[in-house]
Amino acid sequence: MTRARAAAGSLVFLALAPGVVAGLVPWLLTDWDSTGPPLALQLAGGALIAAGAAVLLSAFARFVIEGVGTPAPPAPTEHLVVGGLYRHVRNPMYVAVAATIAGQAALLGRPVLLLYALAFVAVVTAFVHGYEEPVLSERFGAEYDAYRRNVPAWWPRLRPWTSAEASSGRPTDAAA
Repeated sequence: MTRARAAAGSLVFLALAPGVVAGLVPWLLTDWDSTGPPLALQLAGGALIAAGAAVLLSAFARFVIEGVGTPAPPAPTEHLVVGGLYRHVRNPMYVAVAATIAGQAALLGRPVLLLYALAFVAVVTAFVHGYEEPVLSERFGAEYDAYRRNVPAWWPRLRPWTSAEASSGRPTDAAA
C-alpha cells in the first residue's frame, strides 16, 4: 500500500468510525442541546474535546506515516505503529474518542453522553481483547509482545517507551 492510499483510506475510516461514534451518535442522543452547565464544566468539556480531536488526528496520521496503512481492519498497517503517542499508550484512538464523548457530556451538561461513553469503553475493551490483541500478536509476533509488555493499553505511561526497552525483555513501567 502506498502512503497516499493509506491516507485516503484513513480519511474514509475517520469519517465512518470516529465520525459516527463521536459525532453522529452524540448528536442523535442530544441534538446538541445544552442544559446550561456551569462555565467551568463547559470549559473542561471543550478542553477534552479539543485534546481528544488532536490525539485522534495525530494517531490517524501515525498509521499513515509510520504504519503505511489504516486503522481499519480490512486495510491494516504494514508495520507495527509504536511511535508518537503510541509510545505512551497502546490505544490512543479509543482513549481520544472516549475523552471526546465525555467532553461533549460536560460541555452540554448531558449525562446520557457519559453513559454512552461508558458503553463505548466497554465495547472497545472487549474488541481490543477479543480481536485486536490476538491479531496483532499473530501478525507482529515478538515485536508486538515486547510492546504490549511495556506500554499500557489504556492509561498512558509518563515516560515514552523506547525500542531499547524491548531488547531488555523487561517492562520498565507497569503495563496494563
